[in-house]
Amino acid sequence: MKMNAIVLAGGIPQPGDPLYVYSNGDSKALIDVAGKPMVQWILDALGEAKSVDNVIVIGLTPKSGLTCKKPLHFISNQGRMLANIIVGSEKSLELSPKGNYLLVCSADIPALKGSMVDWLVKTAMQTDDELYYGVCPKDVMEARYPTSNRTYTKLKDIELCGADVNIARISAIKEHLDTWEALIGNRKSPLRQAAVVGFDTLIQLATRQFTLDALVERASQRIGIKGRAIIWNRAEPCMDVDKPHQLELMRADLASQRPAVKKVAAKKPAVKKTVKAAPVKTSNKRTTTKQK
Repeated sequence: MKMNAIVLAGGIPQPGDPLYVYSNGDSKALIDVAGKPMVQWILDALGEAKSVDNVIVIGLTPKSGLTCKKPLHFISNQGRMLANIIVGSEKSLELSPKGNYLLVCSADIPALKGSMVDWLVKTAMQTDDELYYGVCPKDVMEARYPTSNRTYTKLKDIELCGADVNIARISAIKEHLDTWEALIGNRKSPLRQAAVVGFDTLIQLATRQFTLDALVERASQRIGIKGRAIIWNRAEPCMDVDKPHQLELMRADLASQRPAVKKVAAKKPAVKKTVKAAPVKTSNKRTTTKQK
């Protein structure tokens, strides 16, 4: 199954933001990571993914010089993340009227690969849900990025962090807008998100009474959607760049993966030795050359 993808790239770090000094007043998505804009790594991954049709970048313009192997479209920043997702879903339907699902990707997970996107789509589409939210177990993240210092949610059966590439049914995006707005606004705090779902949910989450499946079921009931958690066995889709040490971590990690350019010393042109011909003795006698 194929679907369109939107890339949320509208955030501009402000004074006081940890990444402000790296952005030079421009979009966070354009911060250099191992030789190219951070968002370009995401566009390269989506371009390689067999499950992606069109790519819609929200918050940047064609003047950014970004490229993608898939048809690339740009939409201006709408000011709020939910508004950006809504306008992205509308553009997706304009491009693919029969499309039911939308891949929603942030611009700050530069380690994402096309094969990972394809795995997510294939895994999610095995069921008929409205929202597929990726999570990464702590041990998976720590094994791949031991110095990432990610924040984890502690559940009864697992410690995890969220992924920054997810799938939503387009028809469900405009439903329960107030709840979506609150959840997105508190996306960095699992406890605050739980409070949006309900006070009892907050208490049970804080006291680690929930298993992952139970939390998903409770949230789905309260919000009124049918959701499913996708557990990643790869850390890259969940390794976002929010702080300077994470930026430097990803710069070093991705630079080490780029093929080394071998410098080949230029060969000096071979100098042909000139051999002087021996003097030819002249004779008055005629010579006869026999042809073989």
